[in-house]
Amino acid sequence: MIFVNGSLPDPEKVRFLLEPDDWLVAVDGGWYYLKALGLRPNLLIGDLDSVAAEDVAALEAQGVEIRRFPVHKDETDLELALLAVRAAGVTTLRVTAALGGRLDQTLANLFLLLLPELEDCDVRLDDGQEEVFLIRERAEIHGQAGDGVSLLPILGPARGVTTAQLVYPLRGETLFPQRTRGISNVMESTSAAVSVQHGVLLCIHTRKSQSDSSQE
Repeated sequence: MIFVNGSLPDPEKVRFLLEPDDWLVAVDGGWYYLKALGLRPNLLIGDLDSVAAEDVAALEAQGVEIRRFPVHKDETDLELALLAVRAAGVTTLRVTAALGGRLDQTLANLFLLLLPELEDCDVRLDDGQEEVFLIRERAEIHGQAGDGVSLLPILGPARGVTTAQLVYPLRGETLFPQRTRGISNVMESTSAAVSVQHGVLLCIHTRKSQSDSSQE
C-alpha cells in the first residue's frame, strides 16, 4: 500500500484497507500517515523535502530502504513510487492520500492510472471514503446499498457501457466526456458490475458514511 503526501484528514479511515503482507511505501511526507497508524514503511521514496532529516536517518537505521531523488525532476514522487512498486512485481496497488488537496496534484494522480506500466494491474486511489480506479473492460464494485458510483469516460467516448445492480442502469450506452450521463448512480446491493466494450472509464465509488448508515 502506498501512502502519498496528500490530504488524509483521518488516517484511521484507511486502516481497513491494509493487509498483513502489504509492502508499505511512504511517498515523501506520506511517512507521517504511516507513523500515525503505528506502522513502519518498507520503502521511503521521493525527494524527501517533506520529511525531517532526523526521521529519514531513524528510518534508515531501522532498515527501511530509502530512495532519494532530486527536488528538480520530471516526475512526481507518486509516479516514481508507482513505477518502483510495479518494477518489484506488485500487481495490486492501493494508493491513499492521493485525493483532495491541490487540484493539479489530484488530477495528475488520477491520470497516473493511465501509465502503460499499470495497464494489467489493479490500481485504486482510496482515502477510505472514496475509491477511484479505471475500467478498461469489466470491473466489480464492492460496498453497500446506497453507495454512490460515478462513471466518467476519459480519452474519448466510452461505448457499450453496461451496468448491473445500479439504480440507474446503462444498457450498451455511450458515455461522452463532455456530458454528465454517468454521474451519481447508486448501488442497489453490496456489489455492482460495470463493463465497457470500447474506451476507458474512470470509476468513482463513494462509500456511505457511518452517519448515513445510522439514519436508515
